[in-house]
Amino acid sequence: MEDTAALQENKRHGERWFPFDIYPCTIPKDFPQVALHWQNSMELVFVKKGMGMVQVGLEPVTARAGDIFVFAPGILHGLGQLPGESMEYENIIFEVELLGGANDLCYQRYLVPLQSGRLSLPPRLTPGKGIYDRVLEDLEQLERVNRDRGLGYELQVKGLLLCLLSALIAQSDGLPPVENGDTRRLKTVLQYVTDHFSENLPVAEAAAVCQCSPSHFMRWFRQMTGQSFTGYLNAWRLNAAAEALRATEDTVLAVAERTGFKNLSYFNRAFKARFGQTPSEYRSGG
Repeated sequence: MEDTAALQENKRHGERWFPFDIYPCTIPKDFPQVALHWQNSMELVFVKKGMGMVQVGLEPVTARAGDIFVFAPGILHGLGQLPGESMEYENIIFEVELLGGANDLCYQRYLVPLQSGRLSLPPRLTPGKGIYDRVLEDLEQLERVNRDRGLGYELQVKGLLLCLLSALIAQSDGLPPVENGDTRRLKTVLQYVTDHFSENLPVAEAAAVCQCSPSHFMRWFRQMTGQSFTGYLNAWRLNAAAEALRATEDTVLAVAERTGFKNLSYFNRAFKARFGQTPSEYRSGG
């Protein structure tokens, strides 16, 4: 129940032997939100334009252009749209193991504690404060190196990531992130959704994961996440459907069934309500 070792986003970023990736996203153009989740990799969100909501742990904050959010391994986070606003941002994601090996002093002194949650990092950097300018310079160089990809660019990427991480650790208070029983239980439920969202998943089944009654679970889940369990589950399913429509040539019916929607008419209505387009229009870029 309390073991969260496997509770993570399983999507691979970058190449197998070079797990690093930078990619742009827009909310709500690409998707209205990124559901609350965590992963074993390191992630930075660099807000380029507009405004949006970024959830750090259980705290939602308003993100503005220029903000840099830092999500160490194991930290719950999510992103969403603010009413009437859009947000363009860049994801920088890499595996901690990319930066050092097991026999490396830096790996033992810094990377292992970071990976295991025993070293905290500043979760948000804002323009003009603290180490912001130093981190911004590293990020801009990463963008250029990753775009140009000249001979030896992987070495440049690795060096820049080490410089960036050094700045973040220097700014850190060194204390581990706070994680209580509620946070661990929430991770368990979110992972259960990740594993079973394509199946029939009633509230009672999710409540059983937390060993509590459905009524208590519904109140607790809303208190922890700011939304109902059913709303979270449907958002997760619709985001998965949107990704499948972009990445595969499966029929709309097949995508709907694979992402937990047994009624095609309901899926079409829910998808259009969320994305402003029918699934077919979304796939064609209409």
